[in-house]
Amino acid sequence: MFPRPQYQAQAHVPKSPTHHNGRGVPDVAGDADPATGYQIFLNGVGTTIGGTSAVAPLMAGLIARINEATTKKFGKTVGFINPLIYAAHTQGVFRDITVGSNDITGDLHGMYKAGPGWDACSGLGVPNGEALQNLLSA
Repeated sequence: MFPRPQYQAQAHVPKSPTHHNGRGVPDVAGDADPATGYQIFLNGVGTTIGGTSAVAPLMAGLIARINEATTKKFGKTVGFINPLIYAAHTQGVFRDITVGSNDITGDLHGMYKAGPGWDACSGLGVPNGEALQNLLSA
């Protein structure tokens, strides 16, 4: 739907199913499986959640902690990180997800499959929080 940004020029983003050459999503991945996701306590009860509803706040929290550290060190936040993470995707900042798909029906026939490098299933992969902080505060 949106034009491909310059920072994704080397990410090998394929055309969409409608043959559009545009912005590739997602940028990063986290544990999206509700059965193996993140353990939380809600109203005093432990449960496990996954998916975008778990991963988005997890990433927001990680960036907030990185912003706190960079503000203390440099007096400013990291700002828009996408150009930095795409430029550094091969430097050990992300664990590449190479197996799986976006299957939500259980029939193992998701439209997008994980593979080496950026893919429409898992983006650049799962960030290593410490490595991401080192990258963004360099």
